Amino acid sequence: MKRFYGHRAYVQSAGVKHELEIDGFAVAVCAELGVELERHRVRSFDEMEQWGDDLSGFDLIVALSPASQRRALDMTRTYHIGVEYWPILDPTGLGETREAKLAAYRQARDQIADRMVARFGDPTEQG
Repeated sequence: MKRFYGHRAYVQSAGVKHELEIDGFAVAVCAELGVELERHRVRSFDEMEQWGDDLSGFDLIVALSPASQRRALDMTRTYHIGVEYWPILDPTGLGETREAKLAAYRQARDQIADRMVARFGDPTEQG
């Protein structure tokens, strides 16, 4: 998001579960577009709340899985926050070879990029 639209919006990444580290295939395919994820810390919705992120300050939550959509809807019952579900391919577990796995991750990455452009317009930042 920041790569496409800079700092015109505050963006926070969160998931349903906390993982120890970001997926290496995600790091690799995002690096192809100049997006550095190596130092990205994966956090859960619960951690965001514990760290003081006030959900009422957000306008939109984009869920990429049915589980995250359910969690977002549960968390936002008392807030006026939009929740959108973007059905994106889950590349984990797909492909037998490294290249096949990377192809699945690229497909998911590109689906997310296409959805961002459809929702928020053409990128405003130059790569």
